[in-house]
Amino acid sequence: MTQAKNGDTVRINYTGRLTDGTQFDSSGSEPLQFTLGEGQVIPGLETHVEGMEVGAKSTVTVPADAAYGPHRPEAVVTIARASVPENINIDVGTQLQARTAEGRPMQVTVVGVDDASVKLDGNHPLAGKDLVFDVELVEIVQAA
Repeated sequence: MTQAKNGDTVRINYTGRLTDGTQFDSSGSEPLQFTLGEGQVIPGLETHVEGMEVGAKSTVTVPADAAYGPHRPEAVVTIARASVPENINIDVGTQLQARTAEGRPMQVTVVGVDDASVKLDGNHPLAGKDLVFDVELVEIVQAA
């Protein structure tokens, strides 16, 4: 059988879980399609799929460094509550779009709120976490 290799466009079914078993994502009813080697999925998942054959099923634990990276404390900032417009929901867990110092948009999550300040986390929600994936290679759509 043909093995998936760098440059191939593949389709996979997958379920992603945290190491405690909590599911955070899945391909749902349609397989996920991506091209190996183009960085369209996290590195550890991409590396795992490379070399699989169509129909193969496996489970892989992807360490944080090969997923969304470590949790970076410097990406957590506290701003004055008054700097957030009153019409914006700032409950803990709310995701907002902010701008970097260079003006680029970035997602942040509200992780703390009090009368004077709002604590925002710019890390990806899965940063610092090892991830477990159940993977099935459904198809090699286009070989390199």
